[in-house]
Amino acid sequence: MSKKAKKNSYRKELNFALSSAASSKHSSATEALTQNDMHNEPLEKLSKKRYNKELKKLFLKLVQLQEWVTTTKARVVIIFEGRDAAGKGGVIKRITEQLNPRVCRIAALGTPSPKEKTQWYFQRYVAHLPAGGEIVLFDRSWYNRAGVEHVMGFCTDDEYKDFLKACPEFEKLLVRSGIILLKYWFSVSDDIQEMRFRDRAENPLKRWKLSPMDLQSREKWVEYSKAKDAMFVHTDTPHAPWYVVNADIKEVARLNCINHLLNKIPYQAVELPEIKFGKRKKVPSDYVRPAISTQNIVPNYF
Repeated sequence: MSKKAKKNSYRKELNFALSSAASSKHSSATEALTQNDMHNEPLEKLSKKRYNKELKKLFLKLVQLQEWVTTTKARVVIIFEGRDAAGKGGVIKRITEQLNPRVCRIAALGTPSPKEKTQWYFQRYVAHLPAGGEIVLFDRSWYNRAGVEHVMGFCTDDEYKDFLKACPEFEKLLVRSGIILLKYWFSVSDDIQEMRFRDRAENPLKRWKLSPMDLQSREKWVEYSKAKDAMFVHTDTPHAPWYVVNADIKEVARLNCINHLLNKIPYQAVELPEIKFGKRKKVPSDYVRPAISTQNIVPNYF
């Protein structure tokens, strides 16, 4: 069998297993493959021209989604989780790039304050949930408890176990209230993550992205993998399933994720009224504008 034939055969096997997993978690077709196998699939990079072309198409659809959300007063929550340096920030940036920040906003919460630590765990996240006509993108979310807090010992075992029991019920309440909830896990291989970490360390424009916590997570790869697996067992539910994105190639991951979420939200194109511009009024002859000397003008540096 030629190299190309082997590649196509493997791709068909993996795609079949993944599609089977979507219909049945206990499908025997998936038992022989693990998530590591997903990263063995030979992906092809997109040319910059094709990437920009496809991204532009998705931008137009995202704007249509925005109009539908504002018109119908829909409430949308999209959660982005995954390994450090998996590319979550990149896809969030592309989603928000062409949208109104008053409609589509990002919730990226920092370390809880002493007061927040005494609250019900989900309380500070509830404050960021959308009102009608809003989309909220959680750059990490309440799943911190199942990940970094559990692995790094920032919460007790009882708090961790309680989260795994409470989270599905909490999300069921959100969905039952009418919120459209989507959850994405960005999966990246250890080799790719290592490469991105080193790139951040050497690039002064990206060094701020490499936190001490990232370096500790690098040493706890297995612990984070086990925590993710346990999290999926308890929180990958019919009413709020997880969707895994192969993030080894950032551009491909962005296109796949945005296209998927557009397909999962039942939006429709909204017919917008024609914008008519009236004639501009002439400036009255007796109106004299202030002298430039009275204002602080920014010099032309370029």
